[in-house]
Amino acid sequence: MTTKTTKTHAQYYEGLGRRKEAIARVRLLDDGKNHFVVNGKVLEKYFPTEEMCLIAKSVLTDLSITSKLSVSAKLLGGGIHSQAEALAHGVARALLKFAPERKADLRKGKHLTRDARMKERRKFGLKKARKSPQWSKR
Repeated sequence: MTTKTTKTHAQYYEGLGRRKEAIARVRLLDDGKNHFVVNGKVLEKYFPTEEMCLIAKSVLTDLSITSKLSVSAKLLGGGIHSQAEALAHGVARALLKFAPERKADLRKGKHLTRDARMKERRKFGLKKARKSPQWSKR
C-alpha cells in the first residue's frame, strides 16, 4: 500500500508590477526569513548596482517592514532599470493584499501608481520617434 505525501505551502500574497516593457510577478511570504529572491538569484546578484537594489527594496524600507517578509519574484522583459521599478511596483501591490490597512501609506509614498510612460513609436520618414534625417539645402 502506497501513501501520498503532499507538501504544505505557506500562504503567499501575489502582486503584478509593470514599468515600460518589464513585468514582475511578486510573491510575499510571511515566514520571518527575510529572503529576497529574483529569478532564482539573490537580489544583490541579480541587480548589479546598489541603486537598483535600493529601488527594488524602496517600498519595504519606506514602510519599515523588511525584517519579517520574504520576497520571491519572476521578472520578464524590459531593461534592468525598468525591471527594478516593476519589482518595486509589484511588491507594493502584494503588500496591499498582505496589509490593506497600509493603503494610505502606500498611496502617500506613490508606490501604487504605475509609471505609464512608454517609449514613443518610430514614425515613417524619421530616424527615431522625433529625430529627423540631416537637412541639406542643396
